[in-house]
Amino acid sequence: MRALEAKLFLLPILSSALLLTPLVAISEDTRFPNERTDLSPKDRKRVASVTRPTKDFSKAENFETMQGGAATTKAIVNGDAFSHFSANLTFAEEEEFKLGNALFRKLWVSSPSSTQASDGLGPLFNARACQSCHLKDGRGHPPEGAADATSMFLRLARPARTEEEKTLIARHEALNFPDLTYGKQLQDLAVPGLKSEGSMAISYEEVQVMLADGEVVSLRKPTYSVKDLNYGPLDPDVTLSPRIAPPMIGMGLIQAIHEADILANADPDDEDGDGISGKPALVREHRTRELKLGRFGFKAQNASVRDQSASAFVGDLGISNPDAPFHHGDCTSAQTDCFARASGVQERLGDTEAPDPVLELVTFYSENLAVPARREPGDIKVLKGKELFYQSGCVSCHTPKFVTRRDAENKAHAFQLIWPYSDFLLHDMGEGLADGQEVGVADGREWRTQPLWGIGLTETVNEHTFFLHDGRARNLTEAILWHGGEAEAARDAFASLNKDDRTALLAFLESL
Repeated sequence: MRALEAKLFLLPILSSALLLTPLVAISEDTRFPNERTDLSPKDRKRVASVTRPTKDFSKAENFETMQGGAATTKAIVNGDAFSHFSANLTFAEEEEFKLGNALFRKLWVSSPSSTQASDGLGPLFNARACQSCHLKDGRGHPPEGAADATSMFLRLARPARTEEEKTLIARHEALNFPDLTYGKQLQDLAVPGLKSEGSMAISYEEVQVMLADGEVVSLRKPTYSVKDLNYGPLDPDVTLSPRIAPPMIGMGLIQAIHEADILANADPDDEDGDGISGKPALVREHRTRELKLGRFGFKAQNASVRDQSASAFVGDLGISNPDAPFHHGDCTSAQTDCFARASGVQERLGDTEAPDPVLELVTFYSENLAVPARREPGDIKVLKGKELFYQSGCVSCHTPKFVTRRDAENKAHAFQLIWPYSDFLLHDMGEGLADGQEVGVADGREWRTQPLWGIGLTETVNEHTFFLHDGRARNLTEAILWHGGEAEAARDAFASLNKDDRTALLAFLESL
């Protein structure tokens, strides 16, 4: 490629050979049909036509402004841009959304407490409310300066060791295995009288990258460790995987994308030879244990918004719920003081600390945070940037659009043309972004393609521009330059552009 012929000086940690992964056997599984089951033949043709990538960059596409279909919010753009409900909800659903919002913002307290409907926090936890991490329903950030780490934490996991553990992974009964002492994630907070598990430590190394036109960009390469461990050492095989809280918009619409449309883009063995080998994540639904297509989380480890919500309740807050009935959260048998603490279960309310309808309402709220409308999709610079985005190969993973299923559970999500810019598949992103942590079928170099809708409003909503799974990128340019593995060619194409063209491509992203 031209960038390579020009001997573009990109940092070594970003360059990596394509890591091929085994084919996941799904084609013969009737739970994963190879074509839309909700559409007539006529509608299939119609959907195929409207979702086909454009070749005309002279003007905005039809309905491109409405990124979330009829659910898109056209509210004034300000710091609350991610906090509006789907525009096509019924009046009764608006009330349900507002109740869920109140629970999403609710501060939980430790047990026992006089506020019995709000106790059960922890005993070990990372935050006291969902809103604490997803501030204004937006993107979290790494601790910067005096800022705390509330919207960022470390996932802890080790790979399978025994044949029995390997079988559990192969059957999708387990994603990986927790640290025997510290559990699935490092809890840096604790209720009064109990020691927290420890804290995350981050150090950065600045690495210079020279682009084709001579501009130098400095990337910060993070190193993660833990300090002040209060319950002994971590297992030597445990990996540390940092996570910032992702934005919450459009989750119900993502859930309504038909499996066949996601699987149509999967090519685990790169049979077409384009260097892109997207792999579907297969996971068990929490309640039914049925095999489902994973589509939520940085490694697509959850199949539904409810699963994502239930996991966050118990893992981040230490709040048990019907789908994760663990009253002491992520405490382990090695933490006897943690298990000695009172739970917040109130029998008159239910048998968990957040019984239904709490989980149901928070799930509904999370499913119906509206995607904001595009800004100026017909602007000349934005259109030029869009063309370069396509030409650079970014759309190989960041699939522009889908039409959601007709039989979606919520009518507000049904048969909507949406523009998430993601294929929701797992991709090898290279050694530079590797965390070394296996999560189900995802290996230590693979990540789910992140949706791009709303990305241009990050600074407006959250007053920062930290991107990627750990917020290492301080702006969109850095985020692109960290792409490796299957995205290496697209990254090099961006790096080979002149400054005006790079600015145009960034203008397109900022319009989303």
